[in-house]
Amino acid sequence: MEQTIIGRFAPSPTGRMHLGNIFSALLSWLSVRSKGGQWLLRIEDIDPQRSRREYAEQLMRDLEWLGLTWDGTPIWQSERGDIYEHYYDILCSRGLTYTCYCTRNDILATQAPHESDGRVVYKGTCRTAPVLPLSSAGKGSTRLIVPERIITFTDGHYGVQSVDMQHQVGDFIIRRKDGAWAYQLAVVIDDALTGVGEVVRGCDLLLSSPQQIYVAELLGFTPPQFIHLPLLCNEQGQRLSKRDKSLDLGVLRQQYSAEEIIGRLAYYAGLLPENTPVSAAELVPLFSWEKVPKQREIIILSHSPSRQV
Repeated sequence: MEQTIIGRFAPSPTGRMHLGNIFSALLSWLSVRSKGGQWLLRIEDIDPQRSRREYAEQLMRDLEWLGLTWDGTPIWQSERGDIYEHYYDILCSRGLTYTCYCTRNDILATQAPHESDGRVVYKGTCRTAPVLPLSSAGKGSTRLIVPERIITFTDGHYGVQSVDMQHQVGDFIIRRKDGAWAYQLAVVIDDALTGVGEVVRGCDLLLSSPQQIYVAELLGFTPPQFIHLPLLCNEQGQRLSKRDKSLDLGVLRQQYSAEEIIGRLAYYAGLLPENTPVSAAELVPLFSWEKVPKQREIIILSHSPSRQV
């Protein structure tokens, strides 16, 4: 019996969704629905300083307005701390972690970011450094030791990817110094325990995939199929962010219908030959990853007489 594919959308409730967030949500939803699968909603609210319950609730209302409905009850990462602690303890007990006291400024002082997303590869300074006095205990973050290894995986859209873990990733944080759980640990555990078999997200997260594959292997989980998609960028070539207020849902809902927004995104995704209003449900039989552009960026126009979104 063929197993039902499970996908997910996992936004961080740190502000209103923008057009790029919706683009990822739409393609994730269509990919799963076109296969008759289930689509889960996970609220990644593990950053206590930036996450807000009201943002999450607004996010859910926006998804429903767009016709991007999910299956089951939303999953809140803030309620899963005991689960993360269990698997964190497993990694620590196996000698795979160490406490790091370096700040970002310390790391930047020795090297500059060299990845497109500003990623800085940590050189493992604290892995071999002397243990600090007890007065400093509890003020460091926890890093996972990365081996000398190349991880190769096949992305569902961009094909075979190979990443040198030590030179392109480095030892990475799985728990912050303030005690908050790091994305790279929590996401692996949640995907595995909820049966997620397909992860669709922007190509700015391509380098996160080998990290998550590595964590999954250490914990005995099977990694999901990763499918990355182009990033929507503004006219200056900058990827959209929550700072682009003219392209967030708060503004867009005042100017456009849900069908107009979905139609424009479907046009960007190569699913429609022109910008035509359409519902998300109407796109399901039209969806194919073969139609989605292979370039890493899609430039959009924020304003024009032709009502481009």
